Amino acid sequence: MSGTGGLTDDRVLLGRTSTAERVADILRTRIAEGFFPPGVRLSEESIGGALGVSRNTLREAFRLLTHERLLVHELNRGVFVRVLDVGDVDDIYRTRRLVECAVVRGLGQPPFAVDALAAVVAEGEAAARADDWTGVSTANIHFHRELVALAGSARTDELMRGVLAELRLAFHVVDDPRALHEPYLRRNREILDALRAGERASAERLLARYLDDSRARVVAAYAQAVDAPAGSSG
Repeated sequence: MSGTGGLTDDRVLLGRTSTAERVADILRTRIAEGFFPPGVRLSEESIGGALGVSRNTLREAFRLLTHERLLVHELNRGVFVRVLDVGDVDDIYRTRRLVECAVVRGLGQPPFAVDALAAVVAEGEAAARADDWTGVSTANIHFHRELVALAGSARTDELMRGVLAELRLAFHVVDDPRALHEPYLRRNREILDALRAGERASAERLLARYLDDSRARVVAAYAQAVDAPAGSSG
């Protein structure tokens, strides 16, 4: 699994009509799921072999993900998962607030189709009981993905897939995932409960406060984490 993130298992998703877009989608998902951390070099040989795709197809997929700011190409060194700076993290949260709150605001009349949202809330709570904080982080990404999916918009889903994959790059750098994610387990359930009760305005208020608090916490934690090596040297 080293160097490929278990991509051999994803080979069946490509079928006979594999395209650079499908390869990019698989790699984007793997980044969002935490398989490829920031700064890691992506091997053309390993990944191409695992997925059974040509070098040209893989390079086009890399180009697409570079355009999405998930990867970076370094001359004579190869392709690497991007390392965000603090400004990137702050901008990710501004984008999330604009999109996610607008989705909830525009849901229309209840009842809302929250079964998938409920499933990922339960997924996060189960991971916490198992002391699996990486799993909690993944469930949290799934929560926001399913929340946006309530809009029923393929364009919004596509936008947020990239944004949430970038967010996962920030989570990788923070060294205490429990402290980062545990407070939001309860808040995910509160948003779910408000939507289940048909209280759209309440859910939007909860979500806006949630994202503002999360933004402050993650930006501060990320700034401390990326400054730590310089501060601790010598």
